[in-house]
Amino acid sequence: MRLRVSAILIIAVIMLGAASAALAGGEVNVYNWEDYISEDALALFEEETGITVNYMRFTTNEDMLVQVRADPTNYDVIFPSDYIIERLVSEDLLEELNWENIPNMSYTLDWLRNPSYDPEGRFSAPYMWGTVGILYNTTMVSEPIDSWAAMWDAQYKNNVFMMDSIRDTIGVTLKMLGYSMNERGQEALDAVKDKLIEQKRTGIVKAYQVDETKDKMIAGEAAMGVVWSGDAAYAMGYNEDLAYVVPKEGSNVWVDGMCVPKGARNKGNAEAFIDFMCRPDVALMNFEEIWYCTPNAGAIALLDEETLGDETVFPPQDVVDRCEFFQDIASDITRFNRIWLAVKSAR
Repeated sequence: MRLRVSAILIIAVIMLGAASAALAGGEVNVYNWEDYISEDALALFEEETGITVNYMRFTTNEDMLVQVRADPTNYDVIFPSDYIIERLVSEDLLEELNWENIPNMSYTLDWLRNPSYDPEGRFSAPYMWGTVGILYNTTMVSEPIDSWAAMWDAQYKNNVFMMDSIRDTIGVTLKMLGYSMNERGQEALDAVKDKLIEQKRTGIVKAYQVDETKDKMIAGEAAMGVVWSGDAAYAMGYNEDLAYVVPKEGSNVWVDGMCVPKGARNKGNAEAFIDFMCRPDVALMNFEEIWYCTPNAGAIALLDEETLGDETVFPPQDVVDRCEFFQDIASDITRFNRIWLAVKSAR
């Protein structure tokens, strides 16, 4: 990736602002996804502010939610996905952010300023966004993949990685069957359960996993897997035989945000951390590290045309148009959990 020539002035202004930042001291407890931040960015934040980052990791939204519900004061900044932000707001588990302390939010793309999961933009700042799709090995499939149905094709027995995520796996199966990812009707959910159990019992599923998939696909251990777009971009950088597609039936477009849990012990430092993450040079550091789509217009301005033309990382509008945000399923979580238990326990 190369920086645009016009980026020099932007970086100069950013670094001038950083140099004038006062040292705050203290600590901030950050709870983020695995493999989802630049270690250099964390070190730079500590160097510039004097604030110590206590960094913790989670694997799924649901794992994170359990911990935050148990004691939200254990964390100062969390990184939930859109539908979990919606749920946390409804359960009064988030602090309202003081945007005067987060001036770099001004770099956020307009369409993410007041999202449906946080309509007034009071509780979250976007961190990354992307899509869910299929990462596949072009040397291990009989033809280019363009449909979720490929993941139920018997020719790929023991060759498919499904995501160990109730929301994502049920969501993509709903799409494959022609429903919205937010469908709650019993007939649709029964069909999803039957389809996922069929897929498992016929031996098509090699494993249900999350972060491991990108590395196993790089190693050629399966023909295809359900992945987030940033993991796809990462894997494709290490294995030229890999390709990524958002299936024709549609998929999920997601946003992971930065929020402050209710009763956070270090709210001021939390807002300083969020503001730092929203700074264009830092957003660029994180983008270069994890290859998810940055919502930061300042960081985007620093990218060259080749990078911006990567459709895995920056999906074109027609792809986004056939995708949808997840909505919170709290009112139906018992039914979803029963489906997931039936699928995982099927033999």
